[in-house]
Amino acid sequence: MDDGYIKYSSERRDGIVPESAQLDALNQARTSLFDLGLIGVYPDGVGYGNLSVRAGGDQFIVTASATGGTRILHSGQYCLVETFFADQNRVQSRGPLPASSEAMTHGAIYAGNPAVQCVVHVHCRKLFDYWLVNNQLATPADIPYGTPAMARAVAQLVLAQSILPVLFAMAGHEEGIVAYGSDVATTHALLLTELQKSQAP
Repeated sequence: MDDGYIKYSSERRDGIVPESAQLDALNQARTSLFDLGLIGVYPDGVGYGNLSVRAGGDQFIVTASATGGTRILHSGQYCLVETFFADQNRVQSRGPLPASSEAMTHGAIYAGNPAVQCVVHVHCRKLFDYWLVNNQLATPADIPYGTPAMARAVAQLVLAQSILPVLFAMAGHEEGIVAYGSDVATTHALLLTELQKSQAP
């Protein structure tokens, strides 16, 4: 499993993401998901799971790379993605650490629907299997994460959805689940609801 590895070309400049109520809400949701095992680190040391909120225009604040093993993050473990170029597989960000390896996917969602304010990417075997077995919304199985092809597939998926929040599986990214919505609360709630359904006997 190769989650956690940055595949895009990263251009980063130093800076600090300011504290805000929106970032606090995102961080609380992240801690909740961490406690459920939906964000964390695999035994081989590779981290998984990332969250973001829109910061204006198509810019967004996202958890930094290699933060999966930390239960509660501080502002220095987030970064601002200022610009991304899906076809060039390039991300420009500002912060003390590089942006999440899934920054391109987050960017494709924000660019595809201006109403989206939050994106959450987690890993969960039960929910992933449940979602695919029931033929729910998913990206193609032959498209790996963190690539221009995934960004394009996600962009097409987002354009086809008119009601928020939305949840989909990344079929080509083992255990990968993405939820997005108009705010942190409804996005988080959808994810928890579908997780509960997947665990029902």
